[in-house]
Amino acid sequence: MANKIDKILASVFQRRFKSITEEMGLTLLRTTRSPILNEARDFVTGLYDAQGRMLEQTEYIPVLAFAVQPALQYIVRYFGKNILDGDVIIHNDVFSGGNQNADVAVFKPIFYNGRLVAWAACKGHQADIGGAVAGGYNPEAREVWQEALRITPVKIYEAGNFRKDVWDMIFANIRYKIVEEDIKAEMGGCIVGERGIKALLERYGISKFKEHVEYLFDVTEKMVRKEIEQIPDGTYPGESYVYYDGIHEGSKMKINLNVVVNDDKISFDYSGSDPQTQGFVNAPLAATASAVLLTFLMLINPDIPHNDGIMRPIQIINPKGSFLNAEYPAATTFGNSITGPNADAIMKAFSNILPKKVTAGWNRFLGFTLTGKDPRSNRSYVDILFLALKGGSGGTYMADGYDHIGLINCAGGILAQDYEMFEIQDPHFLVKHEYLKDSAGPGLWRGGLGIETIFEIYGENVTGIAFGDGVEEEARAFGLFGGQEGSINKAELKYPDGTVKVARSKEIIREIPKNTLFKNIAGGGGGYGDPLLRPVDKVLEDVRNELVSYKSAQNDYGVVIDEGSVTVNKEETEKLRGRNG
Repeated sequence: MANKIDKILASVFQRRFKSITEEMGLTLLRTTRSPILNEARDFVTGLYDAQGRMLEQTEYIPVLAFAVQPALQYIVRYFGKNILDGDVIIHNDVFSGGNQNADVAVFKPIFYNGRLVAWAACKGHQADIGGAVAGGYNPEAREVWQEALRITPVKIYEAGNFRKDVWDMIFANIRYKIVEEDIKAEMGGCIVGERGIKALLERYGISKFKEHVEYLFDVTEKMVRKEIEQIPDGTYPGESYVYYDGIHEGSKMKINLNVVVNDDKISFDYSGSDPQTQGFVNAPLAATASAVLLTFLMLINPDIPHNDGIMRPIQIINPKGSFLNAEYPAATTFGNSITGPNADAIMKAFSNILPKKVTAGWNRFLGFTLTGKDPRSNRSYVDILFLALKGGSGGTYMADGYDHIGLINCAGGILAQDYEMFEIQDPHFLVKHEYLKDSAGPGLWRGGLGIETIFEIYGENVTGIAFGDGVEEEARAFGLFGGQEGSINKAELKYPDGTVKVARSKEIIREIPKNTLFKNIAGGGGGYGDPLLRPVDKVLEDVRNELVSYKSAQNDYGVVIDEGSVTVNKEETEKLRGRNG
């Protein structure tokens, strides 16, 4: 096959695959109705070969990126020869390759000259997916049926014919009409992908397509193996914890990881991690695998194409029955959110062998969904409050952490909501949304800043759902190499009568009265390196920008700043840094 390969053409194929997935993404951005998708961009688009192997994808949210292929390969096996031109298949089930039931995928097989040659897929987080609680998160769930409608692989179009009976059955179990419209948008995205692949096939033919796809897989595999070869052989332990299972006060679940590097192969072994919980603090296999891949890819060459070749040198050992690979019929909605603690364990494992590539800890995820009725339109609404949950990332070698970037499983993909759209779409009035002073973990390279968000709720029949982590002292974003921890998360409701309700990390709060003030703090990332070595001018700049207080500048960074003139007292600073240095 090597004699037939045109390396320039292979590059053309790879870049065209990427651009097609980006076109699919633009389709979703412009046609979806929910702000979860068209503002926060909580979706992924991808192309796959006939066997379900990834050709390329665009990861608007990284945790979904590697959670499409397992479901698609299950679908290929499930339908076998009964995959027809014109089929459209919908799926979300976590026990057949899905990562989270609220993340619903649409798959479209692509045929050329009567042969199945590829697949297009779109997966996005839906505003509702049935279950006992509106909005897709139920901290009180004890089994999958209390979380969601399970959609095992099912055709909503078969050979080009719309299956109204199946469609109506699915959406009779979902609360919001908007979800139907967003699934239609996913179908449209798949059609854009189909058109792009067919145009390539018309131009270059099926033989060149298949030959160059295999070459791309092989080249990508070699690139990953070369990266792994740069890591010294050995076994590298890392551990982390998820706090509070939603049932037992003070509970915590251990992630026990051993990373084993052997020549050009690497394995991530989770043997010894805690068993699955009674509640929803569990992950399905696909969610944990995606968390591993997205974190590891942060530590190697960022220009490696994202296709099936990436995964060939990587082994994930994740025993069944662990809370990282929960068995049927466990509740698992929290699984995507375990990516943060999982990434902590991976970063710690690599910290001593890849010190210039790892980051300090990222702020843990504390989500808060509000559902209710908007009195302006008399319609139901739901909002996951992406505006409020985006904390800071960890500092790294030669760079401060990103401010207000959000969760590591989103890695910047999730966008905050536009303020005006937030107030138009929800019965909320935004009072405050700004960086939180002193939230970043001090360091030579400080962590990213967290934020404080306050808004008034004037909806009716409002329910709040807290689902997250990071409210415990132990769960602060960790520092590395002398860097300090980031700040803690907090969500609270101030009722009109003055009563303050502080939310636990996993809790349903019902009957929130009108004119309640909601306050959310998303903490900052951990610092990297000794803060006493941070350049004085950078500390001064942060103080002037009201990101670091005078007290923190002196106590954490050893920089004494005169509050009247906002200038550095060089003599006192030299004394202080000399005494502590």
